[in-house]
Amino acid sequence: MTDAAYVLVPGAGGAAWYWHLVEAELRIRGRDVVAVDLPGEDEGYGLAEYVDLIVAAAAGRERVVLVGQSLGGFSASLACARLPVSVLVLLNAMIPKPGETAGQWWGNTGQDAAMRENDERDGRAVDAGFDPLVYFLHDVPQVVVEDGWSHQRGQSGTVFDTPWWLPAWPDVPTRVLVAREDRFFPVAFQRRVAQERLGFLPDEMPGGHLVALSRPRELADRLEAYRVEAEVREGR
Repeated sequence: MTDAAYVLVPGAGGAAWYWHLVEAELRIRGRDVVAVDLPGEDEGYGLAEYVDLIVAAAAGRERVVLVGQSLGGFSASLACARLPVSVLVLLNAMIPKPGETAGQWWGNTGQDAAMRENDERDGRAVDAGFDPLVYFLHDVPQVVVEDGWSHQRGQSGTVFDTPWWLPAWPDVPTRVLVAREDRFFPVAFQRRVAQERLGFLPDEMPGGHLVALSRPRELADRLEAYRVEAEVREGR
């Protein structure tokens, strides 16, 4: 029996570093893991090129647990058509629909209004502007935050312009995992989008938007549970 391999797709900026703590946790468990590095700042790369890089990173692996974080939900789901995916895991992810661009997703889903409502409920100033320390790093240990600044990248606009080209959601087992303290994609918002677009409610865990940096061990445990579930389903 061939063991499943984890292929981890980052969100905006594309830095594989985002996954380094989860990679370590999974390798301790004896798993094959590859974190995909995407050239987020390069305007010459769009969704098609991102998918090519994901497929290349997974080369030679026969059973893939494919995980897409945030913006990675667009490219990871498209890559399913070209990979032997045992389970697709969407982590605090943008869930696309046919014909929609990542640029259109924000308005189509009402993300901005959902974030403002969540800010008002939690007592944050709604017009203070976006601060990564407030929305991304509020629950990440300070030592990880300090290490992470050197790995930060911008995100080109190219990837936001290409429509999600599949006619329907890929025919692979899909799990949605959301973090309850996510301030960027609030949990109620993620529940609604998953229900509307995939027809089921997500699983939930503690943490914020960058949960792979704040709770890597707990996230690795969740991913391992999905892997085992897939193996049972496959009769392995």
